[in-house]
Amino acid sequence: MTDADIEPDFAEIGRKLFAQNCDFIWAADRIDGLPPMGPLEIAFAGRSNVGKSSLLNALTGRKALARTSHTPGRTQQLNFFNLGPNPDAPLLRLVDMPGYGYAAVSKEKIANWTRLMTDFLRGRATLARVFVLIDGRHGLKPLDHDMLDQLDQAALSYQLVLTKRDEVKASQIEHTILEAKAGLRRHSAAHPEVIFLSSHEDEGVGELRAAIALLMFERDRHVFDRA
Repeated sequence: MTDADIEPDFAEIGRKLFAQNCDFIWAADRIDGLPPMGPLEIAFAGRSNVGKSSLLNALTGRKALARTSHTPGRTQQLNFFNLGPNPDAPLLRLVDMPGYGYAAVSKEKIANWTRLMTDFLRGRATLARVFVLIDGRHGLKPLDHDMLDQLDQAALSYQLVLTKRDEVKASQIEHTILEAKAGLRRHSAAHPEVIFLSSHEDEGVGELRAAIALLMFERDRHVFDRA
């Protein structure tokens, strides 16, 4: 058996990846205000108050990388973060997208966000995957399916991440995952695996890191030579 035949330990690779420096670099509220395309990008989408900011903080092991708030609609731009030991040559870029659904802002503002997200999803060649966060207590709702339809139309890879696992009974975990998978059957671009995690209890966060590491490896297996 050669080194090439050995399956990489993506859990460990993901852990080391997200132990790197991670810094906010850019915010854009218009499509012509995006940063230049560079490293591979992954984005995080979800309904307002689903826990995107908490997840980004847990994923990177930082307390305040992304702002958390009990007020829906707090993230009002596309926020970009560079991840890697060299800020001039990051390994990965994380994108925090505005929450969809209810937000304590005007309808005009929500419409602007929607246009921004649509243009971003359809025209960003470096965007490898969108992780769509769903509240694990409630499962997929019509607004979530609307978002997934939008991703299907953009022919963009995406994967469901169920949040708030710590607020779901242990006996319901498997059923909740199976329900989510069943809801994905109508969506052509969805990744088949569903991750269920808790940002507060750090359950399942390592699984998400491993999934991201695998994605990066599949796109460019030499990327970790720079880590």
